[in-house]
Amino acid sequence: MSLRSACGALVAFFASRTLASCAYGTSLFPRAEGGEVKVNTFGYAGSIGPTNWHLLDVAANQLCATGAHQSPIDMTAGTFSVIPASDVTIDIPDFTEGTEFENLGTTVEVIAKGGQMTIGGVTHTLAQFHFHLPSEHLDNGLSHAMEMHMVWEGPEGQIAVIGTYIDITEGSVAEAPASVPSNVTAPAAPVAPPAAAAPVAAPVAAPVAVAPPAVAHPVAPVAPVAPVVGETAVHPAPAPAPILIRPGSLLHSRQARRDLAREQSKVRRQAAPTAAAPVGVTALLETVLGKVEEIATPGSKVETEPLIMSEVVNIIKAGSFQTYAGSLTTPPCSEGVRWLVSDQSLAINLSTFMKARSVIGFNSRFPQNFLSLAPPASAVVSA
Repeated sequence: MSLRSACGALVAFFASRTLASCAYGTSLFPRAEGGEVKVNTFGYAGSIGPTNWHLLDVAANQLCATGAHQSPIDMTAGTFSVIPASDVTIDIPDFTEGTEFENLGTTVEVIAKGGQMTIGGVTHTLAQFHFHLPSEHLDNGLSHAMEMHMVWEGPEGQIAVIGTYIDITEGSVAEAPASVPSNVTAPAAPVAPPAAAAPVAAPVAAPVAVAPPAVAHPVAPVAPVAPVVGETAVHPAPAPAPILIRPGSLLHSRQARRDLAREQSKVRRQAAPTAAAPVGVTALLETVLGKVEEIATPGSKVETEPLIMSEVVNIIKAGSFQTYAGSLTTPPCSEGVRWLVSDQSLAINLSTFMKARSVIGFNSRFPQNFLSLAPPASAVVSA
């Protein structure tokens, strides 16, 4: 039996014992007959939260406690390989008739009506996309307001997920693609009045403070993760300049690791050739999440307005993917999942985010590579 078939068989075994998961709607976790929406029995806090998922079903959810390749993770250097989006073929038709939008109790989910993705010679079919709040993956130590997961299934039950960060903006709705049907309109966004010009004050000389010299400790480079067969890895960018760290700092502490990750993220963003932030609000998200209050009750569903999927596809195709082999981020935490985290972000208005938060609440599993308290190799410096 091939590794791919073994992974499929493993997930299929768990599927018979678990109500739903991030793979809900695939052949591994089929939808209920008669249109009934299955409501999940796990949660994100207390006795049904992530630290107790394995206790909810000891046999089925064992990997939630013992898995070696669990998701989500903090996307730091050395934890993923990079492939250009041009290496992945993505084709999703616009859902011109709309589709079902449902509340699973732990997330809200849109049922896909077509869509294919080919990567490494394997063609996957889009099953659904759902949302997490805040983002489950961390962007080199930094979280985003939300994260959208597009779940794809291969011919042998392989699961691949495209993760896309969602930020909050006060911008206008992005211009719709040329292929938008004439009967579809994007939601309007409020226009803020122009701000009054502030008076210019005369310059005042400020005293110059002399800071004690800092000690520079170079950060050791991290070797990139070997790419999965079928990938084309992009050579990593040159290592950033050394980060100044005071002698005697407790780098093994979690706070120091987060500070280091933030500094590395700042350097990486400054060195990026183009900005990943979207020009305006993502119309697809405004259309979908604008109806989220209509499915506030777990188990409820509603029909969406027409969805222009090409908008999101075009945004994703403009960048690259950070890819790694991980797991489902919900019980049974099955491994062998191909993750493709986009470096292109989507955006929603603050008012839409507040509506989503009022229904979704908090539904993010903590990063699984935070479980080790040992400092990463790149953070080890001499005192």
